[in-house]
Amino acid sequence: MPIAITGTGLFTPPYSISNDELVAAFNAYVEAENAKNADAIARGEKKALEPSSAEFITSASGIGRRYVMDREGILDPAILAPRIPERSNDEPSLQCEMALAAAREALAQANTTPDRIGAVIVACSNMQRAYPAISVEVQEALGTKGFAFDMNVACSSATFGINVARDLIAGGSVKSALVVSPEICSGHLNFRDRESHFIFGDACTAVVVEDMATTQATSVYEILGTRLATKFSNNIRNNAGFLNRAAPEHRDDADKLFVQQGRKVFKDVSPMVADLIAGHLDSLGIAPSQIKRMWLHQANGTMNQWIARKLLGRDATPVEAPSVLEEYANTSSCGSIITFHKNRAGIDDGDVGVICSFGAGYSVGSVIVKKTTRSS
Repeated sequence: MPIAITGTGLFTPPYSISNDELVAAFNAYVEAENAKNADAIARGEKKALEPSSAEFITSASGIGRRYVMDREGILDPAILAPRIPERSNDEPSLQCEMALAAAREALAQANTTPDRIGAVIVACSNMQRAYPAISVEVQEALGTKGFAFDMNVACSSATFGINVARDLIAGGSVKSALVVSPEICSGHLNFRDRESHFIFGDACTAVVVEDMATTQATSVYEILGTRLATKFSNNIRNNAGFLNRAAPEHRDDADKLFVQQGRKVFKDVSPMVADLIAGHLDSLGIAPSQIKRMWLHQANGTMNQWIARKLLGRDATPVEAPSVLEEYANTSSCGSIITFHKNRAGIDDGDVGVICSFGAGYSVGSVIVKKTTRSS
């Protein structure tokens, strides 16, 4: 049964923060902390905090700016965190609101309506609450049929969600599914950490996956295959959870936000990704040279260049391996889908590409697609 991605959507938050703005706020915090602890620093009891720079951020990551759901709190040196008011239970959650915007664009692109969607999967790194599921809230607000559930595989959530959607369709459970990834990454980022305060931005993507026999879309991306892999590692971790209140002495420790050992992650994950994609292509009888586009997870520009070079045996061009890091930064599970959404021009009928995301877990999800134009 041919199954395809028939539509994608993107919600971009209303506020943007440049590297220069982020660095100015961070360095003001550093200056204040060093002044407050000047005596302890002089006695060698404390280590002085190091300032950051826009040049350091760009060279380390390829990131130029990021979109966020709140700007003022992040840029206040006394706060350095987003300030997002809680909503009443009678109001849509923020993640639901983001999901609706992205989903409606994806549905329009797929030339379909909510009543034709049989399953909603909200797949992202963090949920606003444990229950009721954000996906069921989105289902109700959007007016889709069938069922809905949340899932979390960190930065790989969207591609894992596409795999699940494909399997649901192949198994006959539904004819079409919607995978939505509302990422409020600024909420779990430590803006006081020089090594990571610049990494993440906020966004939401949506992907419609359908049985090609019943879709109303004309331009689709047939899913030739999906492949998933996980391997446990503590090198990317976030220990926030409902049990934090049971150990209040550590409730606000730094590990309750995003922490990573970047060099170890690069060394471990890059070959894991390249090997998985290479093996996936080989299983489908596709040579790496046949890949027209690689829509890779957007965590680090150097990492993506390494993966593309390993696969192709040469440097990839910006067209072959496009990047949205300069504008969006790392948006966790949204990254590869934003790249796919915004960089599909120049793909002809029969061209093959790979959507791949990777991150904490470790986890890697690969989706091989082929551009197909159907007669209306």
